[in-house]
Amino acid sequence: MKRSRLVLRSLMFVPGHNERLLEKASKSKADALIFDVEDSVMPAANKQIARECIRNTVATGMFNNYSVFPRINDRQSGHMLKDVQALTIDGVQGFVYPKATQGEDIYFFDKLLETVEYEKGYSPGTFKIIPLIETAAAVLNAQDICLSSERVVAVAYGCEDFIADLEGIHDHEGVSLYVPRAMIAMAARAAGVIPIDTVHIHVHDLGHLEENVKLAKILGFEGMLVLHPKELDIVHRYFTPTEHEVKKAEEMLHLAKEAEKMNKGVALLNGKFVGPPMVLAAEHLVNRASLIMQKEIR
Repeated sequence: MKRSRLVLRSLMFVPGHNERLLEKASKSKADALIFDVEDSVMPAANKQIARECIRNTVATGMFNNYSVFPRINDRQSGHMLKDVQALTIDGVQGFVYPKATQGEDIYFFDKLLETVEYEKGYSPGTFKIIPLIETAAAVLNAQDICLSSERVVAVAYGCEDFIADLEGIHDHEGVSLYVPRAMIAMAARAAGVIPIDTVHIHVHDLGHLEENVKLAKILGFEGMLVLHPKELDIVHRYFTPTEHEVKKAEEMLHLAKEAEKMNKGVALLNGKFVGPPMVLAAEHLVNRASLIMQKEIR
């Protein structure tokens, strides 16, 4: 099972045609930046402006400490090929693929990237993919989408399009989102890719954001789509292992090794059995904490 070494606690959207916001994003705390060429870039004439703006700002090197994933236009839009040809450049790690409904969509996009990589002299697999799950069909096909390409490093949930497709209600408690969030997180973990939770649309209600991030962590998410820089501190706090969590995990790994030396299948930590599933979870937590630390000292 593949496990990405990317740190993706926060993926912040930035309209690709707004040079001022692009430059402002280069000073943010976000782990990844989603330069949008899709929904927030309208009318269609602005999409070419967005491509040029993104190319020019990325070329300056101001985003070298970020993972950059432009959100391209969907397969039926007529803009996808132009987006890919313009934005397969140094400094871009991959693309957010919108409105994926099944694995076949990502397979198609994989082959398109492969062709462009060959034409431009990039190694096969250089550009990664983050599919965006935005429909009821996509939720039901989430695992197929996650397994459709080795380029898939994460999968993200887009709740507003999903609710519209479902003809449901985005209630304040998030009842309508609970099941799809859980299904997406499970599909991602089953495929060994990073699950990214949906945006929090009430950007000024940080208390409600905190409630959502707490639940996202419980459900197994590793990061979140972000609309505003003010959300980043809370998002990072919950998606970064605490010193206590790391210390406990390291102690668990130490006890497990000692038990193995003594030919014991399990160890005891504070009166609780430490078995293989807990040891595996501890390894993942320690590795993740190490990746975050390496990123933050760069």
